[in-house]
Amino acid sequence: MSTGTLLAIIIPIVVVLAVVAAAAFVVSRRRRLRERFGPEYERTVEDSGSRLAAERELSEREKRHGELDIRPLTGDARERYSRDWQRVQSEFVDRPEDAVQDADLLVASLMRERGYPTENLNQRIRDLSVEHGRTIEHYRAAHEVDQLSMKHQATTEQLRGAMVHYRALFDELLSDHGQR
Repeated sequence: MSTGTLLAIIIPIVVVLAVVAAAAFVVSRRRRLRERFGPEYERTVEDSGSRLAAERELSEREKRHGELDIRPLTGDARERYSRDWQRVQSEFVDRPEDAVQDADLLVASLMRERGYPTENLNQRIRDLSVEHGRTIEHYRAAHEVDQLSMKHQATTEQLRGAMVHYRALFDELLSDHGQR
């Protein structure tokens, strides 16, 4: 067999193998991102308008999250936050708007103590989505109601729902669920 014939056989095989390897990488990455981010994966795809752009965004979130100093709570801190949540929850009966606002502040405080930056809501959501992709929608929903409650436009049922939503993320953060 001549060198030209060998190259004519080997080059297409190498190209096909490279295409198969690239496709396997893309499928594997997509599966991993879907599993890690849960519903947040589809939301990001929808918001970005492109699966590739969404996957790039989610990968960037993972990279940023890896640079954060996320740490578990001490036992004392966990007990203190549990007591604080009970106080906020009991406040709901007499002052539901204040309770929702206090729940938002308590979740932000817990996030800060765990090592999450809390200055910007959108960045908070992106950072949390890496380890808490399945509950981040709760946080979005609760925060929307909190904004309504600050303008005295939230119904009691919306406020009650916000407390449930805050509690979902609060419990995950408190228990270190999803901790690396």
